[in-house]
Amino acid sequence: MERILIVEDDEALRNGIALALKREARQVEVCPDLTGARVSLAQRVPDLLLLDINLPDGSGLNFCRELRKHYAVPVIFLTANDTELDEVMGLEAGGDDYITKPFSLAVLRARVDAALRRGHGSDHIFSFDTLRFDFRRLEFTKAGQDLNFSKTEQRLLRLLVENKGRTLTRERLLDTVWDGGMFVDENALSVAIGRLRGKLEEDPKHPKYIQTVYGLGYVWRDA
Repeated sequence: MERILIVEDDEALRNGIALALKREARQVEVCPDLTGARVSLAQRVPDLLLLDINLPDGSGLNFCRELRKHYAVPVIFLTANDTELDEVMGLEAGGDDYITKPFSLAVLRARVDAALRRGHGSDHIFSFDTLRFDFRRLEFTKAGQDLNFSKTEQRLLRLLVENKGRTLTRERLLDTVWDGGMFVDENALSVAIGRLRGKLEEDPKHPKYIQTVYGLGYVWRDA
């Protein structure tokens, strides 16, 4: 079931939006402030977040920046701040879309549906035997048990699984995962690979998934 979280302090507006977006197989939750939003997110990550910028207990922009450190949930800003600079700031804060008030509910529904379609693509979910990686929700499990990865490990893992069966050179991995890699000790890659193997492999010394291609780099294999 799809889940949308609306964070808006105007009660009439948030209830009107919730009513407009409600449909079968979709749950719509509303919060008047960031405190409620944090509680909701701790319980379950939504498929889409509609977020006001000016809230009674803080800035939606700052909240989105905070959110981006942990989650990849799509965010649509709903705000009365309607200058070009405001929109740029919203997108730079991590927003996926920006809708200024007042707005048409028909336009809002279309933007929401488009964001959900993008989010429901399978390009962010990977499964291998007992492993499951959801890079949008940042949920990673092995045999149903949660796995915790650092941001660097997440970037490295995604690059490997997206290129399954393809050897990635050490140079490419360093350049992509460490944003250029010019001032990164090459040992950092070996350490990160070792940590991933320790969390993913049944026998890290004889890895099934992350295999070394000697003299070149690494490759993800699932068989």
